[in-house]
Amino acid sequence: MYKTLASVLKEAEELDYTVGAFNAHNLEMVPSMIEAARDSGSPIIIQTSVSTARYVGMSNFVAVCKSMSDKEAVDVVLHLDHAKDLTDIKDAIDAGYSSVMFDGSLLPFKENIAKTKRVIEYAHGHGASVEAEIGTIGGTEEGFTVKEGQYTDPKDAVEFVKECDVDALAVGIGTHHGQFQSKTKLNFPLLEEIHSDIDKPLVVHGGTGVNEDDYHRLTENGIRKFNVGTELLVAWTKTAQEYFGKTEVNNSLRNNIIPCNKAVHDIIKHKIDLFMNKKSPIPAVTE
Repeated sequence: MYKTLASVLKEAEELDYTVGAFNAHNLEMVPSMIEAARDSGSPIIIQTSVSTARYVGMSNFVAVCKSMSDKEAVDVVLHLDHAKDLTDIKDAIDAGYSSVMFDGSLLPFKENIAKTKRVIEYAHGHGASVEAEIGTIGGTEEGFTVKEGQYTDPKDAVEFVKECDVDALAVGIGTHHGQFQSKTKLNFPLLEEIHSDIDKPLVVHGGTGVNEDDYHRLTENGIRKFNVGTELLVAWTKTAQEYFGKTEVNNSLRNNIIPCNKAVHDIIKHKIDLFMNKKSPIPAVTE
């Protein structure tokens, strides 16, 4: 079924697992992403950046996610990631997105609260969920760079959720967007303190750079949404380079794109199985 973020995270909290949130970098990826969730028997959060949503068309993403969630009997959330402009958020909700993230992490604290409240009022009034962020995630995503991430202050997190009835809260615990060539050291004592202080589902951004051995500990400390984007992009692009580099110019595009989507499928299934505490073989990424 087509679900809100709040509904799938509620179940994840009750059953003590983490839901994978995966960035779709084009529309071609989406069917394979949902099929991976079907194969693992798990819900999935499909995320799009604002620029990707505008490129493909928000209503097109909505149509595919709704139709495939019914066809494959998979709980699917369609989430707008890192939106900073209230117009983008309104357009996504009006198009049928079931969840949005308002990223006011670089704003003054009180302004972040005020604008998040406006987003919550509109989103909840239209049946959509809201994720917000306290602290910042370093690295680059969609051309936007934060040189140094900032850890979340637990006192700020407490005050923020007291003022804003968010459905999920992204926290800064040492991850970085775009990191795929090395692994990051997470600040687990900070996460444990935040988790003990607030009763909201927590979110990890920049998940590609997180060591898979840390997944279980993240789940134990309230991480209910885990974002993966760069790893999918790298795998899709590497596979595309291999297949397009050797193809005949009159070969059907699908023969080159299907292997790219298969690479995405395998990574997502592997990640979801780990989030659900299953064992899954590590997918091979084409060099």
